[in-house]
Amino acid sequence: MRIGHGYDVHRLVENRRLILGGVNIPCDKGLLGHSDADVLLHAVSDALLGAAALGDIGKHFPDSDMTFKDADSRELLREVVNLVKEKGYTVNNIDCTVIAQKPKLKDYIEAMCKNIAGDCQIDISCVNVKATTEEGLGFTGDGSAIAAHAVCILV
Repeated sequence: MRIGHGYDVHRLVENRRLILGGVNIPCDKGLLGHSDADVLLHAVSDALLGAAALGDIGKHFPDSDMTFKDADSRELLREVVNLVKEKGYTVNNIDCTVIAQKPKLKDYIEAMCKNIAGDCQIDISCVNVKATTEEGLGFTGDGSAIAAHAVCILV
């Protein structure tokens, strides 16, 4: 059994779509990044890579490589799962927390779980996504960014 932890944060800016867990979420701002900047899937990818001792998402999909410009983070996650499987592991479960002052995410969590489960080739009962605010504190609390943590177990 291997345990991994992932963390990501991206700044919120105008004129970008907000994509979390592969779900387009209506919002006046989106996350800035080289890819689609899906902080949730980036945290999940880093957790999986970490558990398998395969580095991090930046090692495999560097922002200096134009191949990954505006990349779909679901495609990147599926590639990470392939790397983990090549090393002889399977994903057992994933638990995530999205930290965002707004928008409210409760109506999108089930779709996020479904996307993560499908991309990781596991049952949806093995995926949990939570959302929280930081009560107005810090860069997520003041609405200038969204962050995510993820933990996973590989077997």
